[in-house]
Amino acid sequence: MPRIRMQKSSGNVFLDMGIPRAKAVHLQIRSQMMIELTRLIEKNDLTQKAAAKLMGVTQPRVSDLVRGNIDVFSIDTLIEMLDCFDVTVTVTTRKRRRRAA
Repeated sequence: MPRIRMQKSSGNVFLDMGIPRAKAVHLQIRSQMMIELTRLIEKNDLTQKAAAKLMGVTQPRVSDLVRGNIDVFSIDTLIEMLDCFDVTVTVTTRKRRRRAA
């Protein structure tokens, strides 16, 4: 049986997939906000139609959100959608640790 080589995750699946760092960080931020929006929709037992009305978007836009179509959402748009649920977005920065050689 062939041996499977495993590598420790960086904590960012997009970076682990070989996507350039800046793009990978951007995708991770958007995906985290999309996950939170989906949780809020489910927690509030909203239909896609009701969620769309609350956020001032169309139902197909909400469908894109819950299906994870990350490429059609900007960070700004996601922040505006989260604001409709009275959620504040905060940013935390920290210096990246260098990997051991």
